[in-house]
Order: sequence, then structure tokens, then C-alpha cells
Amino acid sequence: MKQKRHLHATELPAPTDNTTATLTGLALTPRNAKDVALRADQSAERAARDVLRECLTQIAANISVVLQSDDPEGPHQLRIGLRRLRSVFSVFRPVLRCREMQRLGDEARWLGQEVGNLRDLDVIAGDLVAREVQRHPEEPCFQALAERLQALAQEQREHLRQVLVDERVPRFLADVDRFIEQRGWLDPFDIGQTRRLAMPVRELARYALDKRWQKVLLHADRLASLTREERHELRKDLKKLRYPAEVFASLYPVKRTAPFLDTLKKLQTVFGDLNDAATLKTLFTETALSRAADMATQRAMGWMIGASLTQAESGWAGVMPVWQRLEQQRRFWRRR
Repeated sequence: MKQKRHLHATELPAPTDNTTATLTGLALTPRNAKDVALRADQSAERAARDVLRECLTQIAANISVVLQSDDPEGPHQLRIGLRRLRSVFSVFRPVLRCREMQRLGDEARWLGQEVGNLRDLDVIAGDLVAREVQRHPEEPCFQALAERLQALAQEQREHLRQVLVDERVPRFLADVDRFIEQRGWLDPFDIGQTRRLAMPVRELARYALDKRWQKVLLHADRLASLTREERHELRKDLKKLRYPAEVFASLYPVKRTAPFLDTLKKLQTVFGDLNDAATLKTLFTETALSRAADMATQRAMGWMIGASLTQAESGWAGVMPVWQRLEQQRRFWRRR
């Protein structure tokens, strides 16, 4: 079997044009998503290109960070960038309408799952276990669990680095770059395309945000009685609302967008605790880690499962007032 060689970030194939040519192999600091200043008179197509460029920049920069650093914020921001890219594809699909966008979205989902495996371990080891160590310093069992998780995270980090330098990921970056800069959505046989591409971006924003808000309402109308599975679906719908809301926020006055976005983030925090509890339970009961032989690790895992579920349920008890505040907030994308 051919041995895989561990490559450095600077050995990544060069992207297709100047948009990402300086990104790989250079970034050492995790890069957050940056707001793109859209204009109300902008066409939907021009807005799509501007936002997609920002997504690609964030993804490529954080790939470089993951390859060169153990900073857990690198995988975190990389996963965010990939999710934002998929969200932007979804939001602009009514305008762009092309198969290549679906393929690129599928590639982003695959890579996001690879990154997510490491990010979940980083969260559990660096945040959740650390939280219990701080709360209960007299309990030595957490040290054994922390060591196991850190070892697993390092293995996953090395695996992810190999994934990032294998042919598939550099090709994905180059394909997204080409799609943006060469307007890969253009179809000479699509008679209505010119009119769609010229749609004012605020018209698209209203359509996209209305659609996602209605999906949230479908679950939220029964908020008090939702099952754990339904809560998980609502969490995903809130995330699908937040990404485009942030993308389109620059089209509206801050005094209209800020209250809605702030309340939405607070609501997502509650759902984040639910997700952490589910992720932790899966890792501790459905993977090789569940077969840990030493009693200290087993004790710590049982403790962590109970503590995370308690934290999640405690947060859920206060979800109704936060939801009511969000429901009463003015939908900033609508005029009254």
C-alpha cells in the first residue's frame, strides 16, 4: 500500500485565480466571517458573488490555520465557513439555479463532517470536561478522561490534515473559486435567467428570510411540548435563519437588525447546550471510547452525560421567554 505523505500547507495546489491565491499556506490566526456590505440597489447576482467570495476566503484561510496550528478555533471557524457557504448556496438557489452549485454544496457538507469530528472532540475536551474540572476540582476522574479525549483529538487532527492536503480539498477550493469568478451559473439556454440575476437583492432577502422564518414557526408553535428530536430540528432551522439574516443585515438599518439578531443568538445558546449534550452522549456511548477499561474514565463519562443533560434541561426551562421576545421582535426585512 502506498504511504501517504504528510504535506505542509504551502504544498497545496495554487487556486485558479487571484481571489484565493494568497490564502493557503499563509494564515496563522483563525479567521472569523466578515460582514459583506451589500447595497439595496445591488442585483442578486452581484450580491451572491460578493458573499461567496467572503465565504471562500474564510474557508481557505482556516484550512491553512488547521494545517499549521493546533488552535481549536481553526476547525471551529472552518466549519462555520463551510456551513455559511452551503447556506449562501441555498439562499441564492432561486436566482442562480445550477447543478454545479449542488455538487459544490455536497462537497462542502462532506468536508464539514470531517471538520466536525475534530471540532466536537475539541468542544468536549476543552469546554465541557474543563467546565466540570473547574466545578469539581476534588474529582480526579476527569484527568483520565481529559487525557483520552486529547489523544483522540490529536489523532483526528492529523487525519483532518491529511484530508485537507489530499487532492479532493484543493480541487474543491479551485472549483468554488472558478464557479464564482467565471460565473459558473450562467446557462445560455435559460431564457429567464437574465431577469432573475437582475433581481434586486432586497427582494431576494425578503423571500429567503420569510421562507426560513415560517419553518421556524412550524416547530415553535408547539415549543413547550417538543420532543428532543423536534428540538434538534428547530435548532437547525434557527441556524438556517441566522446565517442569511446576518448576510442580509447590511441592507437594513442597525436599529432594525440588532434587536432581532441579538435575541436570535440568545435563543441559539439554549439549543447549543442541547446539541452539546447529544454530541457528548453519542461519543461516550456509541464509539470506541465507550469501551474504556479504566474505572476513572468510565466514572467521568457517566458524570459528564448526566451533567450535560442537566445543563441542557436547565437552559430549556427558560427558553419560552426568549422565544416570546424573538416572536415579538420586528422582522427587520419587512416594512410595516
